Amino acid sequence: MKVYFGTDHAGFEMKNGLLDFVRELPPHEEEGPYEVEDMGAYEFDEDDDYPEFVACVARAVSGDPFARGVVLGASGQGEAMVANRFRGVRAAVYYGERGQKQKDANGKEIDMISSTRMHNDANVLSLGARFISVDEAKEAVRAWLSTSFSGDERHARRIKQIENVVHE
Repeated sequence: MKVYFGTDHAGFEMKNGLLDFVRELPPHEEEGPYEVEDMGAYEFDEDDDYPEFVACVARAVSGDPFARGVVLGASGQGEAMVANRFRGVRAAVYYGERGQKQKDANGKEIDMISSTRMHNDANVLSLGARFISVDEAKEAVRAWLSTSFSGDERHARRIKQIENVVHE
């Protein structure tokens, strides 16, 4: 599975810590080993802006239904907004408390990071680098990448509806 990473200065150090971590993860059950590609920033520049780096990741994910992207920023919010402007991209924001559990419609207990994959087939994870540690980010990325889409009809139907929304 191809995994693209992108960030500006706010997530630069965290991104660099995640690149080798993901390269060393055991292969995904269904999609094989992780192939990591860094889409920038390639050097720390406190004056850079996230949209260009996030757009590179979102464009790559948009063109490959089997790819995933991880974007980082101060809060992850603006990064998700940029990523979600690309057709086929479903970016979810994460900035802490992965272990917080909820129950899905079938009563199954599930955490928020896994539900973005199981229920929404999120293909981009947007991390709020100023809200989580590198270790928390690693655990979130590991859990997110290892979780598969459930394929349930109701979730697939909703994803198709998202794709059919026309920009006004």
